[in-house]
Amino acid sequence: MSLPVFPDHSNTPNREEVINQIISSIAMEELALSHILNAEGEKLQYVLGTLNDNNGLRPSIDEIIKVNDSVKDLIEAVMFSQMFLRAKLKDALSMDTEREHTHS
Repeated sequence: MSLPVFPDHSNTPNREEVINQIISSIAMEELALSHILNAEGEKLQYVLGTLNDNNGLRPSIDEIIKVNDSVKDLIEAVMFSQMFLRAKLKDALSMDTEREHTHS
């Protein structure tokens, strides 16, 4: 596994750039979560036979329930992630307005 590469500190971003980077990172996390949710939806469609390429799969009720439980657990994890992202966005947006109020 490779190590993360951090930006050069000689070009330290200003407050506005940092806030924009935080908001951008939230948007990228949201995009990633949407791809995960889409994949889970396709997994359900595959198991239920509603996709064209399920190769005649005929899962048992127990298998369908297991897949459904797996999807449910992932959706629950995504919901928790959404709550954290919402709080992160709220904090990032309030940082901008807090600065405006302290310098007015």
